[in-house]
Amino acid sequence: MRIERRLRQPRWLIVAVPAGSLVFAFFAAGLVLYATGHNALSSYRQIVDAAFLNSGAIGQTLTQATPLAFTGLAAAAAFRMRLFNIGAEGQLFMGAITADAAGLYLGGHGWPTALVIFAMVIAGCAGGAAWALIPGALRAFFKTNEIITSLMLNYVAAYVLTYLVFNTESYWRQTKGFNASVFPTSKTLPNDALWPSAMIHARGGIALPLGAGIAVLVAFLLWFLFTRTRFGFEAQVLGDSPRAAQYAGMRTRRKILAVMGISGAVAGLGGASQVGDFAHMLDADPNGLQKQYYGYTGIVVAALARYNPLAVVVVAFLIGALQNAGNTLQGADFPSGLVGVMQGIILFSALGGELLVRYRVRVGRTMPATEAA
Repeated sequence: MRIERRLRQPRWLIVAVPAGSLVFAFFAAGLVLYATGHNALSSYRQIVDAAFLNSGAIGQTLTQATPLAFTGLAAAAAFRMRLFNIGAEGQLFMGAITADAAGLYLGGHGWPTALVIFAMVIAGCAGGAAWALIPGALRAFFKTNEIITSLMLNYVAAYVLTYLVFNTESYWRQTKGFNASVFPTSKTLPNDALWPSAMIHARGGIALPLGAGIAVLVAFLLWFLFTRTRFGFEAQVLGDSPRAAQYAGMRTRRKILAVMGISGAVAGLGGASQVGDFAHMLDADPNGLQKQYYGYTGIVVAALARYNPLAVVVVAFLIGALQNAGNTLQGADFPSGLVGVMQGIILFSALGGELLVRYRVRVGRTMPATEAA
């Protein structure tokens, strides 16, 4: 038995393998449910209801999916040039910090809501891009592995986030009032800094957050940038063959900085959306934003979407639905550990199936050395 790389990937295989992976995942998860005393069909029905059909379910799914879309797009933008930006988690934190600062300052000085939101978007992109340019510059000028540096900066960003609210009386921390004297809390955004949402009057009302719409717009812009422009072509060439790109006169350092900056800006925009759409404050609780692991899950989203920005949005919605259903089902008879096992089986099967798209398994008799000669 040997594994060979496919020289050509049939189109039917691109559809058949993910579908087969999901069937296998649900079958394996069903065995786990049966072994733990649960009815698999009933549990799956509860998952679908909790993710899509119950009143307000789609709104909760979008709450989970929106940050995943941004971190998935950030990972996809970098990975297309073979830059492995593992730091979307920290870049999202830094984007949340800078966007929250812009919202607190401008929203409290009577600026129009539209201008405040625009400033928060720019600030979030700037914060995420600046954080991503650190490993980008180290890679461009010193050949440092961006996987390690971007990953380590996630922990630095998390400590900065905690420090600003819990360990110092910073601009982001609420210092007045009884609650502030008892337990450190973040300042709440003024009403002028809250991001609006569109309401669809169906199934109890579906709130479409502004961040979700921005994520879709960013996906189209990234798709156009990487498939219809010279910049995207050069990024693809640099990722596939750096020597050929240098021979053609492409500026490698500039492209590394640009792609890492774009990737970080998209992740930082996810942090701005988290502040403006959902939390309405800087969520520095270690059991809050930091426990969601949006940056790491975004890497899985990008991989499942094959680094296609348009597909990232769809996959993020599905993963968000799975996470929302898991949170809804948790209870005394359905522990969180079982939910995590089911999610892990589905994600592992989907990623494992990608091996069959890129490679094929050959089974045959090994020829003896004398016969081969």
